[in-house]
Amino acid sequence: MSSLQRLFKHTFIYGLATVLPRLLTVLLTKLLTEYLPSRSDFGEVSVIFSWIIIFNVLLTYGTETAFFRYFTETKDKSKVLGTALGTLLGSTLIFIIVAYLSLDYIEAWSDKSADYWKWVIGILALDTLAVVPFAYMRALGKPMKYAIIKMINVFISVGCSALFLIWLQDIPTLNSWLPIDKIELYFIAFFTASAITFLVVSKPYFSKWSFDAVLWKKMLRYGFPILIAGLAFAINETFDKILLEWLLVDDATAQVGLYTACYRLAVGMTLFATAFKLGVEPFFFSEAQDEKAPQLYAQITKMFVILGSVALLAYIVFIDLIKILIIDEDYYEAMDIVPLILIAYLFFGVYQSISVWYKVTDKTKYGAIISVAGAIITILLNIIMIPRMGYMASAITTCAAYGVMMLVSYVWSRKHFAIPYDLKNILLYLLLAISLTSLFFYYVREELGIGTWQTYVAGIIMILVLGIFIGYREQHFIKQILRKNDD
Repeated sequence: MSSLQRLFKHTFIYGLATVLPRLLTVLLTKLLTEYLPSRSDFGEVSVIFSWIIIFNVLLTYGTETAFFRYFTETKDKSKVLGTALGTLLGSTLIFIIVAYLSLDYIEAWSDKSADYWKWVIGILALDTLAVVPFAYMRALGKPMKYAIIKMINVFISVGCSALFLIWLQDIPTLNSWLPIDKIELYFIAFFTASAITFLVVSKPYFSKWSFDAVLWKKMLRYGFPILIAGLAFAINETFDKILLEWLLVDDATAQVGLYTACYRLAVGMTLFATAFKLGVEPFFFSEAQDEKAPQLYAQITKMFVILGSVALLAYIVFIDLIKILIIDEDYYEAMDIVPLILIAYLFFGVYQSISVWYKVTDKTKYGAIISVAGAIITILLNIIMIPRMGYMASAITTCAAYGVMMLVSYVWSRKHFAIPYDLKNILLYLLLAISLTSLFFYYVREELGIGTWQTYVAGIIMILVLGIFIGYREQHFIKQILRKNDD
């Protein structure tokens, strides 16, 4: 099996581990938008989850990527595992103590109930402790085990959420000792899933391992730029929702709910980019010493753009069918943000592929700089534009931030790690996909009628034209990818 075929096999499996759970999680969006009492309640959940994403980054501080970096090149792999485990175990215990002692301050600062935060702190702690065991599975090449456990986690969280939000009042035994606040019940469901998942993956903590202080310092140095980059990414990903609540005057939390619901309609491209990252990150490191590595990296990026371009247009053509499955109709008024968020995640996927240059050359500080630049764009544009444009400003800003990150990473990669990208065709396919997507959503869909058969026929024709055009131009490349053996 060739290196590229191995990559796509792992990406497919990691994709299942990401796509299927996320699809189930998307059902939670439908559940929440339908069964939470109001848009404001859904907005409140969205803001708290934004903080969860930010603190997930802070609590892991680049340990996962540092683990991959040293696990692949160090002979004593148990020492790498033990150092990573010990690092997160110690810092997480400190976090738990400080956070629970500060619950009243957190409640006052956030204007969110301490009853919510006590469960959120538990979720953060358990998810942090599970990071290294999951990374260990990926490093050992066990994508199926990884996928199964991730799916079990989501089945539990979705099942408990549905049980608590829909049927709790019909089960007297549960109803008597669980709270009645549906937002708190939702976080209890996620805490339950995180606790069970940690128990399943916790075996490495009970195995024989040692902590190496010298290696620990190396991992911290390597991981610190990853922390900065991850924090900046978390800001790009979630801080717009926090800023919307802070900056909007009328029904701010309800507006956050509208924006978040339609943001989640872009789940298709999000899943595609995330699955690609999970599959490609270990691959980048394992192939770094191969003399053919630059050519392989270029092929990977081109394939992502080809698949992503067709997926972008196809997803937007069927978005009016997808929305029925994902969100309640009370949230449809924010639909205009969807193409922008989809395009933003296509840019982000390209950026992740291009970012290989600073990871394999240990120049992670450049990744931090790029991500910080994106975060600055996110914060500044949102602050300037939200008071004038509302949540549409946040969608435009997300697209702009990831677009700039993609371009800057490419420009710097040419200087530090030459990769022979097929720039002409990559830009052509991106331009075509974005143009056709915008044309369909903002013009064809409006002119022919939302959800009419004429609209779908026109959209399918556009997909076929794009697919045939790319397929014709890339016949040789596609045949090369499908070959069973390396050249």
